[in-house]
Amino acid sequence: MASSLFAEDLTCSICLSIFRDPVTLQCGHAFCRQCAGEALAVRPQCPQCCVAVGGGGTEAHDLPSSFILKSLAEKARGAQSPQAPRVQEVDLCPEHEEKLKLFCFTDQQLACIICRDSERHEGHKFKPIKEGEAVLREELGVFVQKVSSDIRAVEALAHTQREEISKSREKSEHLTTQISNQFTEMHDFLRRREREIKDELKQKQEDDMKRMSENLSIVEAALSESRELQAKANSTLTITNPEKFLKTWTEDNNRKTIGVLLRPRANELRVENTSFSLGPYESHLQFFVWKEMLEVIHPRAERLSLTSNSPDVIITNIRRSLIGQQSQFKNTHKTLWPLPTTSGQALSSTKFSTGEHYWEVDVGSRDLWSLGLNHHFLQFNGQHYSVCCPNKTRAVTLANRLLKIGLYLNCSSRQLSFYDAESLAHIDTVDLNLDSLPASAYFCIKHSGPDNDPLTVCWY
Repeated sequence: MASSLFAEDLTCSICLSIFRDPVTLQCGHAFCRQCAGEALAVRPQCPQCCVAVGGGGTEAHDLPSSFILKSLAEKARGAQSPQAPRVQEVDLCPEHEEKLKLFCFTDQQLACIICRDSERHEGHKFKPIKEGEAVLREELGVFVQKVSSDIRAVEALAHTQREEISKSREKSEHLTTQISNQFTEMHDFLRRREREIKDELKQKQEDDMKRMSENLSIVEAALSESRELQAKANSTLTITNPEKFLKTWTEDNNRKTIGVLLRPRANELRVENTSFSLGPYESHLQFFVWKEMLEVIHPRAERLSLTSNSPDVIITNIRRSLIGQQSQFKNTHKTLWPLPTTSGQALSSTKFSTGEHYWEVDVGSRDLWSLGLNHHFLQFNGQHYSVCCPNKTRAVTLANRLLKIGLYLNCSSRQLSFYDAESLAHIDTVDLNLDSLPASAYFCIKHSGPDNDPLTVCWY
């Protein structure tokens, strides 16, 4: 009995357990350090006598320890035998000091009989502790089953996500290698062509220099002869004796006539001009090398062929161009948009179901057209651009008028993207319906009167 009273004296009035690291407030009441800190954080006064705790001593680590109580509390815990009932953490109602015999399902907490009848618990649902335990245990069992099922589902998601991360990393590495290989191929081609064109230039320069150097040697030899003849003539002119003068001049020049000796040599000679040229590589090098690269690198733009059952269009230019037939339409620009599906349509003979595909269409100055797939396309009505999908149309704002459109279809991700093919600037991307594939490329024009502006699929 004395031991029980001794333990009660060493019990914290907040947690109802033997003190752990006890501290003493200014009023003399003692509590566990953690309990006192949490209570003072809510209200800076003693939880037992409500005396204000002033100064900066409201933090748990600032409260003074009670070493005597700490020592006694440790002895009390050591004196309790394993068989002896330990002081319960929750035994009495902290508000009414009555035994906790009920469980409030509304507040999810233990309560006493006085709590049940208090205003704070008015209308709440109560059950005896054992019945409440049974109900809560059953609910908790169902909860554990649901949590277990949810954990398995989340684990499956995590596993799938890890696989996707791995796939993404592998795809990135594959694309990096592919990009490096393709750029290496282009770099090798450009370096090889640069070396070949420079070698050609060097060879032409050497040939030109040889020709001009040979001509310079001839000119310099003629100049030397003329200067030597001039010197001999001047020397002969200094002879005053007529016989000696005639004899000297005629003997030195092998009896050549004055006309032959004094012929104008400049008329016989000419200047060789530099003549080597690289032709178009001199002024249009990048364009011609680009054209060569198209043949070597093998670009993957689709070489689509068009087909149409529409009586209002003609497929021309090896099934690449779409031209409107002479029609009875008048005031075309006032017709509703999108265009009627029975007029001016064509499809590609190729159908797409897998892989990635890209093609370009030259629309030129045409005012009314639609390009894409059957139910997903980019359209122009002469003033505005729009992206059209089933039951949805979205306006697109562009700074410049489009002359050539690029279309990129990714069948695996089911996306169709539109580009300005001249600048390769991205215009928009649409998601395709699940039943959109396989699909053919879609082309639609509207016209009135003679149509001289074809819509053409670009081939490379």
